[in-house]
Amino acid sequence: MKNIKLVLLVAILSTALATSITHLFNKDSEKVILKESNTPAVFASQPGEQGNYPGLDFTYAAEKTTEAVVHIKSTVSNNVNPVMPPNPFREFFGEDMFPRQPRESQASGSGVLIAENGYIVTNNHVVDRSNKLEVTLNDNRTFEATLIGTDPSTDLAVIKIDEEDLPYVAFANSDQVKVGSWVLAVGNPFNLASTVTAGIVSAKARNINILRDNYAIESFIQTDAAINRGNSGGALVDLNGDLIGINTAIATPTGTYTGYAFAVPSNIVQKVTQDLIEYGTVQRGFLGVMIRNVNPMIADDQNLGTSTGVLVDSLTASSAAAQAGIQKGDVIIAVDGAEVKSSPELQEKVGRKRPGEEVKITVLRNGNEKDYRVVLNNKNGSTEYLAKVEKPALLADLGISVSELSLKEKEELKISNGVKIERIGPGKVRRFTSIAPGFIVLKVNKKEVKDTDHFLKMIENEEGGVMLEGIYPGKDGEFYYAFGK
Repeated sequence: MKNIKLVLLVAILSTALATSITHLFNKDSEKVILKESNTPAVFASQPGEQGNYPGLDFTYAAEKTTEAVVHIKSTVSNNVNPVMPPNPFREFFGEDMFPRQPRESQASGSGVLIAENGYIVTNNHVVDRSNKLEVTLNDNRTFEATLIGTDPSTDLAVIKIDEEDLPYVAFANSDQVKVGSWVLAVGNPFNLASTVTAGIVSAKARNINILRDNYAIESFIQTDAAINRGNSGGALVDLNGDLIGINTAIATPTGTYTGYAFAVPSNIVQKVTQDLIEYGTVQRGFLGVMIRNVNPMIADDQNLGTSTGVLVDSLTASSAAAQAGIQKGDVIIAVDGAEVKSSPELQEKVGRKRPGEEVKITVLRNGNEKDYRVVLNNKNGSTEYLAKVEKPALLADLGISVSELSLKEKEELKISNGVKIERIGPGKVRRFTSIAPGFIVLKVNKKEVKDTDHFLKMIENEEGGVMLEGIYPGKDGEFYYAFGK
């Protein structure tokens, strides 16, 4: 297995989870309510009246799904050719003083319509750092899409096109998906539109360590349906044509499909998309524990009495788990009565809950089972929902979105301050500079930037020109950009 490296490909096919979507709209708000589908699960072969097995027919699911799977083109600015600032420093910087050599590249992927009014779920890596998103429907109509929200923790994103009465897929209950069940993958590999492949579910709750987020949730459905570049964000559906996952990655030594593909389960997709549409950010509950999988060696060394489950390595006194009575050394074996055998399963089940919700955690302690009612916290340690993401007027004027740097990013880059420009859209930054997404702003007019709030205040307080100084990860040297307010 040393030769096999997991490659995050633009190849994820899954948008037909069997949970129908009902939309309740009024003049003041827009809301999408996801309901469970009543459609029964369909297995690979079901016996007929005489006990014999009829031939499989994938046509119904294929026809139903291809209408709702879209092709996404993402335009990314990748030019990094700024000129050095003039000397002496001037009060106002015009475009002529900083000539640009704009260059753009395009990537493509897939997406799945989940609502008749244009909401589309795809992978975060399909739309990440994009300046422009273009969506082509199965009938060849093309629309420019708006980014609604992203969740790097699950590699999911929601975008929207301005159109009504569109075909869409329903969400299936991924908990009911069984290993061995037939599935179809629908997407746009290598720009081949509306491609359908078939396979089976090979495994569930796979963690392949591909997401580089501090709160990553990896509990993938593994399938042998063929997936390649361009399938990312597409649909993985059952034989009813209902969404059971959004495929996100493949394991391959060659860069193309060699037999293993991975999809985000529909129950996670449903929860994340609902939150992004309603709140602009994911409302995710946390136990507040450090965990690891139990294996025979750990079980024998610590006399746990079980070789499966999730060991609580540590927790803080203020965490939700500790407040409920869970202790270091406990082995979590169930959530709300559903068996948990591994960390991915635990993370998936808890990650589908919101702050303030209560879950029943069953642990094994000294050979005895104990149940605890845990009221989950948000990532900041409270039971409140995170505030809805609102884009400040200044960011809208600049045409950018910014984010805080994680401790890991600061350590890797050997810096102690700064903010990251995630995306660039219409606005002053695109019009007057050649900044590319991913640029890390270290200074504004030679003053260090502490965080996003400080960054905004510094620009607001400037009356003339603004000079941004910073770096690009993986590139040598510092870069300078300037524009006038």
